[in-house]
Amino acid sequence: MTATPPRATRPQPCTPTASLGHHRPAPLRDALTLIAVPLVAVLLLPGAFAGGGTRRWFGGRAEGMRAEAQAAKDAAAAAFYELDTAQRDLRISIETITAVDDSPAARRVVADFEALGRRIDEASHRYIEAVDAHDLDRVDLEASVASRARADLVAAKDELGRIKQELDRFGGSLGPLLGKAETQLARVAPAVERARQALLAASNALDGTRDSGLRADDLAARLAALGPELTKLNQGAGQHGVPETLERAERVAREAEAVRVEAARLPERAAEIDHRLVSLRTRAQALTTRAGQVEPVLSELRRRFAAACWQDLQQVPEQAAEAVRQAEQKLTEAQSARDAQRWPDATSLLSTVRALLNTTDEAVSAAGDRLTRLNAVQKDPQQEIERTRFAIRDAQRLAMAGRATPDPRHAGPLDDAVARLDRAVAGLEGRHPDYWHFLMETEAVRGAVAQVVARIREERGTGH
Repeated sequence: MTATPPRATRPQPCTPTASLGHHRPAPLRDALTLIAVPLVAVLLLPGAFAGGGTRRWFGGRAEGMRAEAQAAKDAAAAAFYELDTAQRDLRISIETITAVDDSPAARRVVADFEALGRRIDEASHRYIEAVDAHDLDRVDLEASVASRARADLVAAKDELGRIKQELDRFGGSLGPLLGKAETQLARVAPAVERARQALLAASNALDGTRDSGLRADDLAARLAALGPELTKLNQGAGQHGVPETLERAERVAREAEAVRVEAARLPERAAEIDHRLVSLRTRAQALTTRAGQVEPVLSELRRRFAAACWQDLQQVPEQAAEAVRQAEQKLTEAQSARDAQRWPDATSLLSTVRALLNTTDEAVSAAGDRLTRLNAVQKDPQQEIERTRFAIRDAQRLAMAGRATPDPRHAGPLDDAVARLDRAVAGLEGRHPDYWHFLMETEAVRGAVAQVVARIREERGTGH
């Protein structure tokens, strides 16, 4: 009689063979009881027919191997699922990196991931072949076939597990690149939102400006030009790249903010232009009056002083009248630009008017200032002389401070200044002295002396 394996070690049937009569071999007492079973009962129990004990032993072994093979198949399927899940998760990380980073390190990561992907495909193909090669649900599955299936499936599972470990190690090495990429990605949404809010604020400010009666066509055009940029921002970083999206969002926010500020300030700017128009027009009128007073001043200069004192002022009345005329013409153009709400043109024209009036004011004032200074020096030239000599003596004392002899680099210019002053004073002798030349010379002497003083202080490090 064939020995029966212990009950605790027999696997439970898990295939359709269990329903076809392959029961566990009965204990010895059950076998003796079967002797008394009527023949009809014996005919109804194929598993108990002569030789049935051997078939039950074979079926039990096959069922055990089937169960082990099925367990190997389940384990391989789990390994396959884990590897597939890990690959999918890691692909997301790779896509995150490539969306932000185009460095050589990032390109190497992509190449390494593709190489791992090819190995995963090969291992997955061998796993699928192992599953397809063996039908573990066959009724007449032999133990040897089940054993071979188990070996193939275990080998497939082990290979999948090894590649999973490599994939995990590869994923762990992505930490720095992935962290940098995620940081960049985290900036995208806030940056895009700031751009949207800036555009909305600019649009609202522009509406408010228009409600006040100002068209602001140039600002509206600038804001409209940002529309395509907003469309690209809405399409997302996936389509346009993270660095490009961040740069675009920052540019849109910056330009929209500039439009908002200008739109909010436009009413104030219009009022300022109106004020400048009135102020410059009044100033032009005042200069017209003052320019008319230059001719009497010139007449007195011609009558009392040498020609050299006033010849350079001869053209002032005509130049002043022409400058005022140009200023008034530009004012008219500026008024037209303001009425048409061409604010940059109006501002530019007003700046031109101001420059013309400043130049004219200086020329008109020069005639009166010339007469005042010439009167003073004619009355008392000694005051100008003493003022210049004091500057020279002060510089000489500084040059000799702490020295027995002066530095030639300082003494030479100061000696030249003394000689130049003496020549200027000598020029005052005669019936019609050139007082204007005298004033220019003394002013030049003081300037040269001041340069020497500055050089001495710099060399000595006093700073004052």
